[in-house]
Amino acid sequence: MFGRPGVAYVYLVYGMYCCLNVVTESEGRPAALLVRAVEPIEGEEAMRTARERWLTNARTRRGAMPETQNRPIPTARLASGAGLVTVAFDISRRDHRTDLCDPTSPLRLEAAPAGEERLEIRLSPRIGIDYAPEPWRSVAWRVSAVGNAAVSGPRRP
Repeated sequence: MFGRPGVAYVYLVYGMYCCLNVVTESEGRPAALLVRAVEPIEGEEAMRTARERWLTNARTRRGAMPETQNRPIPTARLASGAGLVTVAFDISRRDHRTDLCDPTSPLRLEAAPAGEERLEIRLSPRIGIDYAPEPWRSVAWRVSAVGNAAVSGPRRP
């Protein structure tokens, strides 16, 4: 997280999932944006395959795990959570420090195509940090696309 802006900061959380962050400040200043959800617009089958492979590996590592329901996962929910983003895109600690602004990198950020409709963005407090003291618990540091089915966490009006 102390790296240069645009670099991936990937870490393991709960001993189970990796999380992808994009470093946002100058080198030496610890600041990053956690990628909590991605809307699948192509590559759905690859995301489903990656998720099934991850579930199979998780069952193997942990022994008997409760079976998941046999309902198909809606496309919009394939990468709707910080851990599920990395599962869907097969991101792991090996991707730590990847330059996400390098157009030749297999893991990169890209601008939306020219002429694509801009999303309406909402700012709100982060979720899952009830333990944090104020004012940090209430700061509107969560950025999400209004009405997008891929947005993770509780739906707020």
